[in-house]
Amino acid sequence: MVADKGKKQKVAEKNEEENNEEIDGDLVLSIEKLQEIQDELDKINEKASDEVLSVEQKYNEIRKPVYDKRNDIINSIPDFWLTAFMSHPVLVELLTSEDQKIFKFLSSLEVEDAKDVKSGYSITFNFKPNPYFEDTMLVKTFTFLDEGTTKVTSTSIKWKEGMGIPNGVTNDKGKKRTHAEESFFSWFSQSQPKELMGELHDEVADVIKDDLWPNPLNYFYNENDPEESVGEEGNDEEEEDGSDDEGQDEDDEEDGEEEEDE
Repeated sequence: MVADKGKKQKVAEKNEEENNEEIDGDLVLSIEKLQEIQDELDKINEKASDEVLSVEQKYNEIRKPVYDKRNDIINSIPDFWLTAFMSHPVLVELLTSEDQKIFKFLSSLEVEDAKDVKSGYSITFNFKPNPYFEDTMLVKTFTFLDEGTTKVTSTSIKWKEGMGIPNGVTNDKGKKRTHAEESFFSWFSQSQPKELMGELHDEVADVIKDDLWPNPLNYFYNENDPEESVGEEGNDEEEEDGSDDEGQDEDDEEDGEEEEDE
């Protein structure tokens, strides 16, 4: 009897092992099939990405002369880009009072994708001759590398004597800014990999490229109208006066009712 039980146990264990092997084999087969399907999807997605980039390249060429035409008109509007920057909720934080003076000489701004689109883009700031630096063109370039990082390069600004410091310009009293102070020129001169930049530095280029550049009129017209604000305040005051009058009338009516009861 003991021997029979031992044989039955061995048979059961053997059957269990065979079942486990069969289950493992089915699982491996399923995973292999799943991987084949995923590889097929990856090829389709890769092809779709290539076609999207091709379309984007095509329309970048179509947009270029239209952007040039827009820049020609913008050049005739005083302080256009300064106003747009100052009206933007993110970019306004970047312009110090000294930067604003320099931006009065900013004649045009251009954002241009790399030829293959996916390699990166550049932002170009064109300045009229000014008392701050020799350059008439400042370019900041963002290059997307294969390992997933972003290489950042920018024009080395040739500041005129007494105007240039590592992070910007001198102020009216001749005092230099502290190294840590945020400004447009501290952002522009920053050339560390994008992943190592601070939160504001990391956001500025994307905001200029994807928000400001496509339609700067959204921000040029974004300033509040002082007359409109005054009008709104006047209306609020009239409403408050009206409320006070209504309250006074109610008090008078209550006094009248009390006198009649007496």
